[in-house]
Amino acid sequence: MSDSNAKTRKQADLKTPSDLGSNAVKDIAAALTTLLADVFALYMKTKNFHWHMSGPHFRDYHLLLDEQAEQIFAMTDDVAERARKIGGTTLRSGGHAARLQRLKDNDADFVTPDDMLAELRDDNKQLIGFLREVHDLCDEHNDVATASLLENWIDETERRHWFLFETTRREK
Repeated sequence: MSDSNAKTRKQADLKTPSDLGSNAVKDIAAALTTLLADVFALYMKTKNFHWHMSGPHFRDYHLLLDEQAEQIFAMTDDVAERARKIGGTTLRSGGHAARLQRLKDNDADFVTPDDMLAELRDDNKQLIGFLREVHDLCDEHNDVATASLLENWIDETERRHWFLFETTRREK
C-alpha cells in the first residue's frame, strides 16, 4: 500500500449512520469511552485483588471477586460497541484508557483483605454515579437504547456494591 493510500485510510471517517444528532453522538460516545476506561480500571483492580487475596476468608473473597470481575468484564464490549453503534469511536489502547480513567489504580505490594473489599465497594459506588451521569446525558439526547443498557449496568453495579458493603460491615 502506498503512503498516500495509507494516509487516506487513516483519515477516513467510519461513517456509521445514526438518527441521533452529531452533538449527541459526540457527547454520548465520549461519555461511554470515559466510562469504558473506568470499567477497565475497575476490572483490573478487581482481578488484582482476586489474585492477591489472602487470609481466613480467602476462598469466599477470592470467588466473590472472580465473579464480580467476570460481570465487570462482560460490560466492556457492550459499552464499546454502543459507542460505535451510535456513530462514535471508543478506546484504542491501554494508554488511552489510562488517560481517561477516573477510578484510581492500586499498585501496592500488599493490601489487607478488608481494605481490598472496602476499596472495591467505594469504586463500585463511584461507578454507579458515573453510570447515572451518562444516563442523564442519554436522557437529554433522547437516546433510550443507551439509557436502557445503562439501567442494567447500574443495577449490576448496585448489586456488587451491596455485596461488598455487606461483606465489609463489621458488628459493633
